[in-house]
Amino acid sequence: MIIEKVYNAGIYVRLSNDDERTGESVSIENQKHLLQKYVKEQGWNEIDVYCDDGYSGTNFNRPGVQRLIEDAKSGKINVIIVKDLSRFGRNYIEIGQFTDYLFPSIGCRFIALNNGIDTLNGSGNDMMGFLNLFNEFYSRDTSKKVKSVKKACAENGKYLGTYAPYGYRKDPDNKHHLLIDEDYAPIVRRIFNLRCEGKGFRTIACMLNEESIAPPGVVYYQKKGLSDPRRVNHKWAETTVKVILRNEVYIGSMVQGKTGTLSYKSKKLVNKPREEWIRVENTHEAIISEKVWEIVRELDRKRYQKRENPKNAASIFTGLVHCAGCGFKMTYQRENGTRKDGSEYHYNSFVCGNYRRSGTSSCTPHRIYENALTQLVIADIREKAQAVEHDEGAIIAEIARLKNNESRSRLSSYERELRASTARAAEVENLMQNLYEDRIKGTIPEAVFATLMQKYETERAEKVATLPALRNKIQNGRQGFSDGTAWTKLIRGYTRLETLDETVLLELVDRIEIGESQKIGGKRVCDIKIRYRYVGDVDEAVATAVKHGEVQYGEAV
Repeated sequence: MIIEKVYNAGIYVRLSNDDERTGESVSIENQKHLLQKYVKEQGWNEIDVYCDDGYSGTNFNRPGVQRLIEDAKSGKINVIIVKDLSRFGRNYIEIGQFTDYLFPSIGCRFIALNNGIDTLNGSGNDMMGFLNLFNEFYSRDTSKKVKSVKKACAENGKYLGTYAPYGYRKDPDNKHHLLIDEDYAPIVRRIFNLRCEGKGFRTIACMLNEESIAPPGVVYYQKKGLSDPRRVNHKWAETTVKVILRNEVYIGSMVQGKTGTLSYKSKKLVNKPREEWIRVENTHEAIISEKVWEIVRELDRKRYQKRENPKNAASIFTGLVHCAGCGFKMTYQRENGTRKDGSEYHYNSFVCGNYRRSGTSSCTPHRIYENALTQLVIADIREKAQAVEHDEGAIIAEIARLKNNESRSRLSSYERELRASTARAAEVENLMQNLYEDRIKGTIPEAVFATLMQKYETERAEKVATLPALRNKIQNGRQGFSDGTAWTKLIRGYTRLETLDETVLLELVDRIEIGESQKIGGKRVCDIKIRYRYVGDVDEAVATAVKHGEVQYGEAV
């Protein structure tokens, strides 16, 4: 008796923005209907439909195809069906790697229906290489045509940006034309006027932040009615001000084509030489005058100086020091001056990068001088080393108790979050599937379908994107409970540390957090927290051990 093989089918459909021009024949619905009918006729099990809507076939960095391949590797599906090879991809080298090597090695059958290709019996396989090559030529030709159209539009002064520059809005009757946005144009004029008065980029940014004026990024999401997903401080920065002051769009000129891709296979943008930029004048109404523009340009030319100071070397603390208030990295700076007697002085210090970037509306200075920081770190390392030298076992036990309790609490939180995200992602996928079915049946209006589908897809992508990081955190949490022994082995040799260098810091320290200084008893006091390798912050562990009388050692320097 011959047992017929059971096939679990994965249906893959794709539609790129360029394919939409060719009409209904390659639409998502058409592909699904054709392939689902075929699977049903063969008596196979339809496991899932993997969809990439709006993605190019020139590479395989697509969520649908990546999920398809993972399911094939795991054995969830053992046959993949596409309408034709171009739906699966247009890169003949990568397609060959899948159809000739990966799929056969994992026992997965591949069928391109309209091309007559079936890897089980070899039908159509002789033509597969030619078809793949033809599809790649098609992609390259399409890319050239799209670039040609965009270049022609830019040369005609048509605006090609996704969103309008700050101070402008897109013409509702012509998306390639800009109109002045009277709500924000006055702010642009003020920025240029402040610069003409001699104000620096950072000074202007701080003034805008102190007046609670929303920066361009925040305004964009406010206009869209969306929450801002960016992990930034939502404040003006000197870079933002500089970009506005150097943008010719504000004098009515359009400068485009500053960046491009290396090839049609790569989406990575690279900067083009200035001579290749496309500049067209008088394409829209200007916000500032040519006179103001020239004054600002002249200020830039006069105040630009190339810094070549061999004495201004980087600090050994660079990259380790963070602001305890906001978490930003501290910026290393050199202060130079002249005393009344004519002698020069130099001070090196760290200041909160968030404060330096956006002013007091973002954070406070948290300034600490490098020499003071050096002495504080040396003292802390020596203190911890002496504690370990006198009773290493007690210190290790206390560190383990505190850190493992903290790790278990975090681990439990990560596991709950993983379960919730996984369940919600699966629930949203079911909702999307039901939504597609309702659309095919005609029980839901097209506009409602599009709105809900976009909402569900965004939520699903967000949930799925968090899963790998959560799994890594759980794995690290299970394997990485505090290793106090490794830390004590490192630090016990520094009981008499006198000088600090980069080697010692890299060996012992992961991070240093600087608190804001306070005046106590006529003296400036600054709290610093050193997080050591392997164990993090051990101040509480050492203090507890000392309090219980488990460690007795001489006075720390």
